[in-house]
Amino acid sequence: MAGIFAGLKVIDAATYVAGPSAATILGDFGASVIKLEPPGGDAYRMLATAPGQPQGETNYPWTLDNRSKRSLVLDLKRADAQAVLQRMVRSTDVFVTNTVPRLRASLGIEPGTLAALNPRLIYAALTAYGETGPEASKTGFDATAYWARSGLMDLVKSDAAAPPARSVAGMGDHPAGVALYGAIVTALYRRERTGEGGFVHTSLLDAGLWANSFMVQAALDGARFIPRPPRDRAPNAMVNLYRAGCGRWFLLALLNEARQWPMLVQVLGQPAWRDDPRFASQALRRVNASALAAMLDAAFASRSLAEWRPLLDAAGLTFDAVATTEEAAAAEQPRATGAIRPAADGRWTVDSPLHVAGEAKSAAGPPPALAADADAILAEHGYSPAEVLALREAGALG
Repeated sequence: MAGIFAGLKVIDAATYVAGPSAATILGDFGASVIKLEPPGGDAYRMLATAPGQPQGETNYPWTLDNRSKRSLVLDLKRADAQAVLQRMVRSTDVFVTNTVPRLRASLGIEPGTLAALNPRLIYAALTAYGETGPEASKTGFDATAYWARSGLMDLVKSDAAAPPARSVAGMGDHPAGVALYGAIVTALYRRERTGEGGFVHTSLLDAGLWANSFMVQAALDGARFIPRPPRDRAPNAMVNLYRAGCGRWFLLALLNEARQWPMLVQVLGQPAWRDDPRFASQALRRVNASALAAMLDAAFASRSLAEWRPLLDAAGLTFDAVATTEEAAAAEQPRATGAIRPAADGRWTVDSPLHVAGEAKSAAGPPPALAADADAILAEHGYSPAEVLALREAGALG
């Protein structure tokens, strides 16, 4: 199927993950996406080879975030390359960048410059810290702006005395990309009503603060924060991590204690707990949470997670295993929902997390080789073979 955004033309001039992933979602729904790269290519092409990343035979991050795109290299530090982009922008619907504000003029990509060429253009900017303020041009990655700066890095420590928890690649970029996609689609809806394009933006910090907004709002309202205690002294034993007899960890999350406490006691085969005065009410279970956690530790250690799973499921008790990434990738459920779907080459890929009933997504095609589509893209924008050759010889095409 062509997709709901068939005919929509997108230039993805962003690098790495967050901005490009917004363009990827547009492409998933049928948009035509040109990946505009600097000379030498987007550095994201090399991330799979970075120390500590999973090693394999494919360029998995590049494939994920640049599927079905076409590549064009332009050296936007040159006036002749900027002229090429300006011609392209005249017939483009969405332009995506993560260039910081102070550098846009030198590349010929200021929002006002491009809007003057095409008033219907949606200019979508993704930055680390935002468009305004003292840090508007501060560079950053999701590890710094989304994870460390938002408070998330500090809050998810195992306890207050533990060192900060490191992030993993892309964990903040992809949520920020979804936010940028939402801004783009909102602007497209406005354009349908008014005929006007516009400037939309978000940042890694914006997305991080939104992800941490429960706690950030608490801080804004002057709430008193309680340092996170170790697991064995958790303030609520009914929402805590436990280890089964096989060594596997799982998270128990029982919020409806009036119904679920008696069921938990029954599943565990511990009827005497129901009459234990320390646990006679929700309030008392909070007061005696450490003692209850120790008892739950001992009880759950008596069986493997494979044995506990059907018992907990049958009782309707909310829990889940702490899965490895390999387990998450191999699971049946995300395949059933389409969260993991086949790519055009038959391999599996992670789908973008938006689904519209009745609107099938485009097949996930391969990512582009560097500058592989330059001649075709330039021809579509009115350049003759001789003109393309002249641009290439001059260095405009990188």
